[in-house]
Amino acid sequence: MAITRIEALTFGVIDLDACVRFFGDAGLEQVETGKAGATFSTPERQFIHLRMADDPGLPPPVEAAPTLREIVWGVDTAQALDDLGAELAKDRPIVIDAAGALHARDNTGWGIGFTKAAPEFSDAGSPRTYNVLRDVSRWNDPVAAYKRVQPIRLLHVTLDIPKQGREEAIDFYISRLRFRPIDQVLDTGTFMQCEGDVEHHNLFLCFRPDKAGFNHVALEARNFDEVMEGGNYMIEQGWHESRVVGRHKLGSNVYRFIHCPAGGRIEFAADMDRMDKSFETRTWPKNPGHHIWSLKS
Repeated sequence: MAITRIEALTFGVIDLDACVRFFGDAGLEQVETGKAGATFSTPERQFIHLRMADDPGLPPPVEAAPTLREIVWGVDTAQALDDLGAELAKDRPIVIDAAGALHARDNTGWGIGFTKAAPEFSDAGSPRTYNVLRDVSRWNDPVAAYKRVQPIRLLHVTLDIPKQGREEAIDFYISRLRFRPIDQVLDTGTFMQCEGDVEHHNLFLCFRPDKAGFNHVALEARNFDEVMEGGNYMIEQGWHESRVVGRHKLGSNVYRFIHCPAGGRIEFAADMDRMDKSFETRTWPKNPGHHIWSLKS
C-alpha cells in the first residue's frame, strides 16, 4: 500500500458563515454549500469540508470546537485500501462508508480516513521567472501583482499531541501506515512523509505544547510573492496573522500563518524541501530552531 497525499480535511465549526468567508478569502474554490455546511476544493482536487460541530456524523473531537475532526488520506490503489483496513482492524474499530472510504481513529483520537486518491493535476504551480545579474529568465515582462493567493494544494497538517504516549502515537504512523520520518526532533516532535510522496513532511506530530489540538494546515502557494500578497489580502479582509512571515529551518519553506475560525491556523507555504528515497532520517536531540529568518519590526 502507499498513502500518497492528504485527500480531505473535515472541520467541526461553530460560525459557518465566518468559515465560508475565510476559506474563500484564502483562495479556495467553494464547490458545495447548504445548511449542513460547505466544501472547498484546491485545483488538485483536495477538499476542506466544513460541518457544524454538533453534527452527529462527525468523528468525536479531541478538543473543544471549533477544530479539525478528520484527516482523509488518499491511497494509490484499491488493494492498498483493503490492506489498510485489514491492518487497522487488528486493534481498533473501522467503519466503511457508502462510498467505500475507510474510517478509524489514531492513537491520540484524531479521526483518520482513507480513500482512493483522485487527483486532478493542475498547471497552477507554474513558477514565476527571476532575473539575477546575467542569469536572465524574464525579458520585457514586468512582474504583475497576484493581489491574493490561489493555493495549489493541501501540503501538510500539523497536529499537537500529549507528551505521554508520544512514542506510540508517532510509531503508529511509521509502523502501521508506513510514513517515513524525515526529521525527528526529540524535544518537539516528528516530521513525516507519506510513503507515496516526496514532501519534507505531509504530517507533523508535535508534543511540545503537551496537549492534543489542531495546530495548522499548510496551503501551498507558488512562491514567496504569493505568500506575502495572500497574507496581506487576508489581513485586509479583517483576519489576523498569528506569526510573522519567515522561512522555516526544517523544511525550508517560506511561511505565513493566519488564525482560522474553523480552528487552529492556516499556513501559506512555498518552496518546501523535497526528499527522495535516498534521504536519510535526521535526528535532533534539541530543536534546531523554528526559522532561518523571520521579519523583524
